[in-house]
Amino acid sequence: MTTATLSPTTISKAALFEAHAVKAGAQRNRLLSLPALIIIGIFGVLPLIIICVYSFLVAAPYGGVQWQFSTDAYLNFLFQRDIFDDTLQFTPDFLIIYLRSFLFAVVTTVICLLLGFPTAYFMATRSPAARNWWVLLITIPFWSNLLVRTLAIMFIIRDEGLINNALMALGVIDKPITMLYTNFAIQLGLLYAFLPFMVLPLYSSLEKLDFRLVEAAYDLYATRRQVLWRVIIPLSKPGIIAGCLLVFIPALGAYVTPLILGGGVHLMIGDLIAQQFGSGRNWPLGCAQALILMAAVLVALFFYVRNTSGKMQHG
Repeated sequence: MTTATLSPTTISKAALFEAHAVKAGAQRNRLLSLPALIIIGIFGVLPLIIICVYSFLVAAPYGGVQWQFSTDAYLNFLFQRDIFDDTLQFTPDFLIIYLRSFLFAVVTTVICLLLGFPTAYFMATRSPAARNWWVLLITIPFWSNLLVRTLAIMFIIRDEGLINNALMALGVIDKPITMLYTNFAIQLGLLYAFLPFMVLPLYSSLEKLDFRLVEAAYDLYATRRQVLWRVIIPLSKPGIIAGCLLVFIPALGAYVTPLILGGGVHLMIGDLIAQQFGSGRNWPLGCAQALILMAAVLVALFFYVRNTSGKMQHG
């Protein structure tokens, strides 16, 4: 029986059966995604709603909140009330900590990119068997907790640590160099913690690179610099973007590294927010600071992705 001999009734029944099958498949897909949606709602959306609500309440004297609507948490981010005449005075303390954290995150991202790109390129140009070993070496730091790794760095750079003892034994210095509890220590800890997050996305992108294009560029008398900037980097741009995002965002809200290596003297955003829920006993202010951080990151990512997408579409 051909299609031409089918009656209209048979065709309509087949269409109805196909529509019913599509509807049943869509319903089945929704049911399969229900557990993931529940987990996202409980552990993602619900805490965010609680933080938003708490940021508009009044801080209780001994922690927690009082259920009274107030915008003081956002106002206290940049202003403080005078204890005598109740006037608002601009206090840039929190803003300075945010800018310092932003600077740490930018420097960490740039240095990780400068160190991670050659490393990933080296890994991508090895044999398949050697690549697996290099990936294993890069992921070894993840086998231990970040706290343990940060403490190891502290023991290395402290006044009686490995570096100072080696330099004094060689006669290079007469007294220990103070590295611990400085900005240098925080920056070193951030680099050590987040460098693998830059190397792995870059390696994943460079591994898929068609190196015949590189050979063709050399055949057309392109220099090494031209090959790098006009062939390799444009083709590895997705890995560069992914690596920068994976390094910048966690580095901006780092907590363990500045707390241990900074000694609580050089605060970053994570330590500042933690203080509000601890010794500060100001939960609304901590929630407001967390939301301000999240909003700033989302706005920056929006413009970054839009500009990047526009340039890629134009190209």
